[in-house]
Amino acid sequence: MKLGVVIAAAGAGKRMGSSTKKQFLCLKDKPILLHTLEQFIGLESVQEIVIVTGAEDIKMTKDLVQSYPSVLVVPGGKERQDSVYAGLKSLRTSEYVLIHDGARPFVSQSAIQGLVNHLKVKQSAILAVPVKDTIKQVNNQGIVVNTPPRESLWAVQTPQAFHVPLIMKAYLHAEEQGFYGTDDASLVEFYGEEVSVVLGEYTNIKITTPEDLWTGEMILQNKEGKGIHR
Repeated sequence: MKLGVVIAAAGAGKRMGSSTKKQFLCLKDKPILLHTLEQFIGLESVQEIVIVTGAEDIKMTKDLVQSYPSVLVVPGGKERQDSVYAGLKSLRTSEYVLIHDGARPFVSQSAIQGLVNHLKVKQSAILAVPVKDTIKQVNNQGIVVNTPPRESLWAVQTPQAFHVPLIMKAYLHAEEQGFYGTDDASLVEFYGEEVSVVLGEYTNIKITTPEDLWTGEMILQNKEGKGIHR
């Protein structure tokens, strides 16, 4: 299996409330983006890795990953979907691709491998975990209009894994239809193909707010204390 990785790291990180973009903020004296990248470096099936970042952050990102000369850094677009599409177009040899958020530094290699194993029987698969809280659907007036059954709800994570020809067709279809999804799998769904769920880990959080940084420090400290490879 020839596997590629696209890491989306082009977001502005406005909710972090910092002048430094979140992928460059440090956890344990190491930038979040490096923590993320290192989960994919050395995986046996991975043949190429593309990091997509803002045009203004190309040099800084290249400097950050200079110890990994095989990693390609390319500029993204206006929205995350545009950026991931640019990353997909930069793949050269991959048959399958893992698309991952640059600000999810705690995905374990065992979770990644579980997703890769699923690709042997499915063309698309995503990591997700069952939600723990009751979810309410609320209208514009702040009124609850629906309480969906909790057992049917899953919180979606990344990586999301796809057969390259399928995800490229899904992205092209979305572009032609002017459709923007909330994640990569939603484009495959919009294209009319099924997406399988693989059980993820609750520690695979996305660093979005200052509170997430504190939580991330605790996750990292706990994993290091147990000698678990991130």
